[in-house]
Amino acid sequence: MKPIFAALALTLMSGAVLAQQGNLGAHFLEQWDADADGGVTLAEVVTKRSDVFNMFDQDSDQTLTAAEWALVEEHMSMELGTDGAGHGMNMAAPGKAVHDGMTPAFNDADGDGAVTTEEFDAASAKLFPLMDVDGDGAVTAADFAH
Repeated sequence: MKPIFAALALTLMSGAVLAQQGNLGAHFLEQWDADADGGVTLAEVVTKRSDVFNMFDQDSDQTLTAAEWALVEEHMSMELGTDGAGHGMNMAAPGKAVHDGMTPAFNDADGDGAVTTEEFDAASAKLFPLMDVDGDGAVTAADFAH
């Protein structure tokens, strides 16, 4: 197991605690707002998703296979809670978009069952407008209130 993968597991587990407390927006900003200015830009989304891709790409072949996607799904389930209901997590707007953006269907542009780095990066541009509910160019805590 890659050390960074173990770190991701801890991050996702802390996300579950915050989600259970109803603070998904705060958790999202803590994890994705690299410059801590209170808003996550498209560039920050691209960078964060690239980091996530690399964490799950266990064999470092620049492709997420079905087995690696199973790891993604397992950790998303941990983040949402055991029953998948999110225990009070606001799955509207940005939270739902982030969750949906971590599925093979959202990222597999050519439908071949594997997602390359290029496909995953391109999907970031498709994902960002779904997260930026008010269209102001940054995902902020206000976007999670919708």
